[in-house]
Amino acid sequence: MLIQNDFHQATPLRRRRRRGRAAVAAAAAVLLAATALTACTKTDSADSTTIEGLRDKGTVTVAYANEAPYSFDDHGNVTGGTISLHREVFKRLGVPNLEGVKTDWGGLIPGLNAKRYDLVSAGMSITPERCKQAAFSVPEINYTTALMVKPGNPMQLTDMDSIKRTGAKMAAMTGAIEADYARELDIPNPVLVKDQQSGIDAVNSGRVDVFALTAVSLNYAKNHTPGLNVEVTKPFIAVINGKPQNPAGATVFRKQDTALRDAYNAEVKKILSNKAEYLRILGPYGFTEENIPDPSLTTEQLCNAE
Repeated sequence: MLIQNDFHQATPLRRRRRRGRAAVAAAAAVLLAATALTACTKTDSADSTTIEGLRDKGTVTVAYANEAPYSFDDHGNVTGGTISLHREVFKRLGVPNLEGVKTDWGGLIPGLNAKRYDLVSAGMSITPERCKQAAFSVPEINYTTALMVKPGNPMQLTDMDSIKRTGAKMAAMTGAIEADYARELDIPNPVLVKDQQSGIDAVNSGRVDVFALTAVSLNYAKNHTPGLNVEVTKPFIAVINGKPQNPAGATVFRKQDTALRDAYNAEVKKILSNKAEYLRILGPYGFTEENIPDPSLTTEQLCNAE
């Protein structure tokens, strides 16, 4: 009888112990789930490049397409207008060093999204197609197009329409906006080159009649290349389907790096609003007051082709 009473007394205790073990297991499961969620959050955060992370490293890595005077290699040193701008902005943001990765123009955004560098420093124009692939800063450089031609401009080329009308053989950089102009205007069989120097060489050798690129690039090349026997036409605004184009270049970020882009925008706007400061930084590379974008021009407008 005593044994029976002991048995009855022990059963509720065992049940309480089982409930206790179940509660501990449930708590452990909740803790494990919370840990997993935290780990996911950390992974997501780590997937983005942040200004804090760049400060810790002390270095920002930028891609450049070797197009003077935007960003180019000068005897082993990366330099140019956009490089100078980025050095200044990131120094103000607490990142003292800049390293460059030379990349063909057409590979700039793919390499960015593959995380080979932190941003693109090339004065890349903001277009709807590119906005689908990456995020752009505020407009930083307004520019026009020009044509590099043979001495005397034998075909009397003045703009994109004149190239189509005369049947001139045209070169443009792969992925550059001038290649887009050629496609939209149905200019037949443009020669796509990997970089600025290849386009210059194509004109100089007679392989093409004309190389279309931004005016500041072609004039810089002509003025800084001894013995280059070419001419550069007057700058113009391309007209596509009756609509004047309004190209503006900007810094390119990965879409997930919004916090980094926002920190950059806050600092670069101070330079864009100060003409003297803008010209101090970019002026040595041939950029002028005309290259400062209208403050009312926005990235969203250019992304939407407004």
